[in-house]
Amino acid sequence: MPLRVDLTLPVAAPADLIHTDDFSMWRYAGVLPVPRSEAISLVEGFTPLIELDERTWIKDEARNPTGSSKARGMSMAVSAAVLLGAERLVAAAAGSAAVALSAYGAAAGVPVRVAIPDDTPQAFADECRRYGADVDLVPNSGARASAAARPGERDVDVSTMREPFRVEGEKTMAYEIFEQFHGDMPDVVVYPTGGGTGLVGMWKAWDEMERMGWIGEQRPRLVSVQASGCAPIVRGFDAGSEITELWEGAKTTAYDLRVAQPIGGFLCLQAIRETEGTAVAIPDQEMRDMASRLAAATGVDICTEGGAAWAATKRLRASGWIAEADRVVLFNTGAGLEGR
Repeated sequence: MPLRVDLTLPVAAPADLIHTDDFSMWRYAGVLPVPRSEAISLVEGFTPLIELDERTWIKDEARNPTGSSKARGMSMAVSAAVLLGAERLVAAAAGSAAVALSAYGAAAGVPVRVAIPDDTPQAFADECRRYGADVDLVPNSGARASAAARPGERDVDVSTMREPFRVEGEKTMAYEIFEQFHGDMPDVVVYPTGGGTGLVGMWKAWDEMERMGWIGEQRPRLVSVQASGCAPIVRGFDAGSEITELWEGAKTTAYDLRVAQPIGGFLCLQAIRETEGTAVAIPDQEMRDMASRLAAATGVDICTEGGAAWAATKRLRASGWIAEADRVVLFNTGAGLEGR
């Protein structure tokens, strides 16, 4: 069962809690569980919203250290682990999260061991080793990867949803959108979803903002985007289920979406339904084509997962689920160079 941080938050204006002199996610330290003075930071977050047209924006997470949104979660998770006295950090990860953990472990001076599927592009393993991490290549099975990363007595496991702090880092994406929309929110947020920390984090942030009096009950509708070859959240949503089940034979070249049995799948389904959102699966070839088209049209370094978000946005606009007047933020969750 995933753990969550339950913060005591004041009823206070944004100006009282946001450190506007800090151009990283740590500007929101007033709503985070680790103080700025204890942050292990590589200046993550505060990524731009890029206008695609007058009703659509790209939130470009490729600008983060290590080239993905995973930098936010790992900055927070490593900061918290160091405060708790961790002697080593371990994780089972698909690619970008392993790289981010390796980088933040190096910044903290804490040893790292990551277990990644053996068919993940070699560049991910090479980059982890460049940061000094030990890398275990395991058969492409989430269960086997998790077993390989099982922590020892003084290790801290920072795999997706196995600790509560990565969600706290990734929730800062919602706080940034709130600021970038000048105290308002878009109508729809389209997010590529593997393990679900970003999706769950933003959902949590909106509840926090309401508790503090920043927003009302209205929420952006969350769209979870997955690969057709690994879509346990989409299948659970379409079936009306409250839980996700193992996706046998998971296969996709969008490596950060290859999570066959997300531990927090039930939270993702709850977030989607509570915000009156939906879930969409995109074939690999379509997401790659759309990533190339969007990059060529904008000059933004669009990853395969970002291409999936763009494909889902176009589908939902064409069907009318996204209305013409709806304001949409779609996430480009990482850098576009395949295999980094």
